[in-house]
Amino acid sequence: MADPLLAVENLTVRWPARDGVVTACGDVAFTVEPDETFAVVGESGSGKSTLARALLGLLPGHARVSGSIRFRGRELVGLGERSLREVRGAGIALVPQNPLGSLNPVYPIGRQVVEALCAHRPMTARRARADAADLLAGVGLGQVLNAFPHQLSGGMRQRVVIAMAMAGRPGLIVADEPTSALDATVRAQVLQALDAARQATGCALLLITHDLGVVARHADRVMVMNGGVQVETGTAEEVFGRPRMPYTRRLLDAVPRGDGRPAVPGAQPLLRASELVRDYRGRGGPRHAVRGVSLELRAGETLALVGESGSGKSTLGRMIVGLDRPTSGHLEVADGVRVQLVMQDPTAALNPKMTVGALVGEPLRIHGGHSAARVAELLDQVSLPATVATRYPGQLSGGQRQRVAIARALAVGPRVLVLDEPVSALDAVVQAEVMALLDRLQRDLGLAYLFISHDLALVGEIAHRTAIMRDGRVVEHGPTRDVLGSPAHPYTRTLVAAVPLSGDHPNP
Repeated sequence: MADPLLAVENLTVRWPARDGVVTACGDVAFTVEPDETFAVVGESGSGKSTLARALLGLLPGHARVSGSIRFRGRELVGLGERSLREVRGAGIALVPQNPLGSLNPVYPIGRQVVEALCAHRPMTARRARADAADLLAGVGLGQVLNAFPHQLSGGMRQRVVIAMAMAGRPGLIVADEPTSALDATVRAQVLQALDAARQATGCALLLITHDLGVVARHADRVMVMNGGVQVETGTAEEVFGRPRMPYTRRLLDAVPRGDGRPAVPGAQPLLRASELVRDYRGRGGPRHAVRGVSLELRAGETLALVGESGSGKSTLGRMIVGLDRPTSGHLEVADGVRVQLVMQDPTAALNPKMTVGALVGEPLRIHGGHSAARVAELLDQVSLPATVATRYPGQLSGGQRQRVAIARALAVGPRVLVLDEPVSALDAVVQAEVMALLDRLQRDLGLAYLFISHDLALVGEIAHRTAIMRDGRVVEHGPTRDVLGSPAHPYTRTLVAAVPLSGDHPNP
């Protein structure tokens, strides 16, 4: 039997800490075969990204690594930096989670792909540029050689990074959460680009993700990690269909499943938008971000607003909150109804220099009613202990930071929350916990939610009604069960087809 492409045995990564040593990965062992897609799944903090960096020799110098990583029979643990550079790119290539952070913002795309090509083999400038164009075409990108990173969408930038990873003709691509912040159709395009790259060269793919729908559709074998420990390994069919470990079942149980909620009986409208338009001025003339949108949000219900990036969802949400003014149209909010916003990225929304107590208490200081007891009450509402008040956002997990953002929004007693992709950056288990919190708050406080999302599986579980947006317009609107179950508009059908819904996740 031929040797595996990658063989990891008893890999352990430890970090020195003030109170001892932290084990990020403990005795991990697996193999990756040529032309195989091997997925590593788990919650944030499970050790997935540490494992990826260990494979590439990218861990910081104070990390203590033991065990064995053999690539094409060559031991990588203990290898010097010069030798590791020979392996990176030409042997093992990385597709990172954040392509914007990996691309130089002042260089055009063509130059960056050419640099990646010339780093691995000598060639003329003309040949390098031609090869760069071929690589970009191979991942579905056309005339982007002269474009700069900021001029491309997130999905296009991710495909550029995939093309650069292919420049060295690697035997293994390590893709670290390559689709975590992308909407359904763009996610499908990026995964298609990865599959095309793998098939064109015969390389293997090590896919690190918390998206179980992606794994169900694309992986041959799966390894589940939790707390740095290898929990379960097997074929995708075995892990999804017959999970052996309670943690794996917990991950699967956290995957959203549903076809919408029934209408809230007797619900009164809290806000109405009529023919809202938002135009922005640009060099080429006005850009139409929102075009004649009309909708209403009723007490105690969740109205989901769904569409690809750039469809106008967030612009509409900002107008409803009052952070952006309509170019035309009318927005009516019922008397006494306050509207608050919960943003996608709590790290960017929370001042890192303020404690949690100060952050949650700030709206109370502005509007009146501030007290330590009220801050503690708000933290308790979002299931955070009062002791968190003395900590800073950087000392909290992503899920905890989002809970702080929710508590801050609740401080002024709103009836309506505009939730702009509030769980898109969270793994399945933490996402389920935050959504359970929002569900409880809705029932306890009678809140109405405008839930902006690109996750149709999640929308199918939590939304009473759904509006589909495209190019600034609402193209379909109705009960979630009807919109997702029997979509009438071709664009809605395209969105539904691109999403790994519950049918891709065999019930354990």
